[in-house]
Amino acid sequence: QLAAINREAETLLRDGKSDDAAAAITKAQPLAVRLLAAPRPTLAAMEAAADLDRMYARMLLDNKNYGWARLTFQKNLSRWKNWRPQTEETARRLKLAQEGIAECDRRIGQ
Repeated sequence: QLAAINREAETLLRDGKSDDAAAAITKAQPLAVRLLAAPRPTLAAMEAAADLDRMYARMLLDNKNYGWARLTFQKNLSRWKNWRPQTEETARRLKLAQEGIAECDRRIGQ
């Protein structure tokens, strides 16, 4: 269900409908919280929650909320840095989080 909302929000963002995407992201946040409440969430649950956070961070970045965006990217960095076992996909996601943080830092410095 969370993955479906993520896909919907991603499409809305791509189509330039940021208000609708924000509404979808807000609607999805309680689902992400429930998924991550498990003591050892599954990889699929972690990926869905991380995708939601990545979209939210991008929206914050676009709205010039650099500190909040950085914090959200950092949450994903922590998730993927500590995930075991590491895979190509978790490494890719870690790199995306690092790139997001670097972009925030670059924009904060401007």
